[in-house]
Parts: sequence; structure tokens; C-alpha cells
Amino acid sequence: MLGPDNDQHRKNLADTLKQLRKAAGLSGERLAARAAMSQPKISRIESGKTVPTVSDVERIVQALDVPAEARAELLALTRSANVEYTSLRSSARMGIWRGQAEIKSLAESSSVVRQFLPAIPSGLIQTRDYARAVLTPGVEGRPARDVERAVEARMDSQTALNDESRKFLFLLTEQAVRLKRAEADVMVGQLRHLVQVAELPNVELAILPSAALVSASPLNVFVVYDDRLVMTEIFAGEIALRDYRDISYHLNLFEHFLERSVSGNEAHSLLNSVADEFMRRPD
Repeated sequence: MLGPDNDQHRKNLADTLKQLRKAAGLSGERLAARAAMSQPKISRIESGKTVPTVSDVERIVQALDVPAEARAELLALTRSANVEYTSLRSSARMGIWRGQAEIKSLAESSSVVRQFLPAIPSGLIQTRDYARAVLTPGVEGRPARDVERAVEARMDSQTALNDESRKFLFLLTEQAVRLKRAEADVMVGQLRHLVQVAELPNVELAILPSAALVSASPLNVFVVYDDRLVMTEIFAGEIALRDYRDISYHLNLFEHFLERSVSGNEAHSLLNSVADEFMRRPD
């Protein structure tokens, strides 16, 4: 759900691009030819049905020979329009389970899904019991939700992993596998499940050890869908980023952490070791 400011940014952008085209005396077809874009896409952008990327607008303003100052303002407006915030309360009102369906849809429309997970494993690789524990509100102020429906939706979203034509990279910090978000037996089951998931042919699971020297702080969860979209989570909700610079930066972050991580047998050993610790100290 977009806030009113974001809605207005998008409307202003669509209206401005349309006005600039008309001022230049160009039809949609001629602008499309000059910008090497399709006429239907130009039409969708000008009607506000499609939010153009920064790259799209760069091509359009170049084709229209827009002055440098106005070009800079338009690109700034485009970057604002390409940021979408959905609050946790909005998600709760619509139904948390709907968000799981969106995750499944995004995964199924991507060739490569990269997930950076500094706190807990992704919903795509959670067990039912672990999912129930993390979806159950435990802190005052967190919106109530239909937990069982959300759990079922989360389990259904995991069928996206069955398509071996898609690649999934799950990068967890050591903290994410050690943080006790459920009872010990549930944690053990979750850790064993991660080992099993890592055996899937289209899945790569890596763990960033606590002892690894990193040059960036693992601040929050983010998911990169191909090179077109970044979804990042904060306590209050979720932010979608479509600016190619934001996407490139998050891809660089992912690679930085991945290069310092362990995978394969080393990751399996770490997961099994942590599971054994939970078994020895169930409390």
C-alpha cells in the first residue's frame, strides 16, 4: 500500500512526462521510436499505470532533449516514485497471508532470488512449527493476525522452490541460526530442515560466521529479485526499491557478505553443531 506522498509523486511524474512530450510536439509513437521503447509502454507511463524506472526516464528525457536542470528534477522525482512503503499495520489489515502469496508470485516470476537474512531464516525455508512461532505476535504493538492462515500461506509459498529452473540463494548470518525464536525442539527441527533444503539442486545456502571480518553492517533483511527489485524489511513494515542504483548497491552488499561466508559441508557442520547445542541445553 502506497502512502499519499508516493501516490502524488507517481502522478506528478506521469503528468510531467506527458506534458513534456506534448510540448516537444511528438506523438507517443515518435517518442517511443526516439527512446527505443514501445508505444504501449510510453502510454502506460503517461497514464500512471506503469511506474518508469530511472533508466526509462533517462531515455525519455534524452529523447525529448530536456534541459539539464529539469532533467535532474525529473530523475529525483522518479527515484521517489520508485520507492514503495507498506506498513506492518496495513499488511495486517489486508491479511498477512496475502503477503505470502505475493512472495510466492515474485519468486515464480524471477530467475534468481537472493535473500540476505541477518535475523531469522526466510519464510521460504521455515518449518511449519518455526513459522507459527515467528508469526505469532509476542511484543505489544505488533498487529494481530490470523496466524494459522499465515502459516498455511507460508507453507504454500515454499512450492516455488520446486521449480529447478529458478535459483535461490539464502545467505544467513550465524546470529540468524543461533537466535532462539522458538522452543529448543522447534529450533532443532528448523536447523535440520535448513540442511535438507541446502541439498536441493537449485538452492545455495551460505552462512556468514560471526568471526568473519566484514566492511558493511548486516542491518536488515533484504531480497533481490533478479536485477529489477529489492524488498527490504524494517520493524514497521517493508520497502520496495526499483532504482537501479539501489538494486546494484544491494547486489554488491550481497556479494560482499557471500564472499565471507561458508557453504556446503562447512555450513552443514555449523547448522548441525548449533542444533546439537540446542539439544544439550533445551532451556
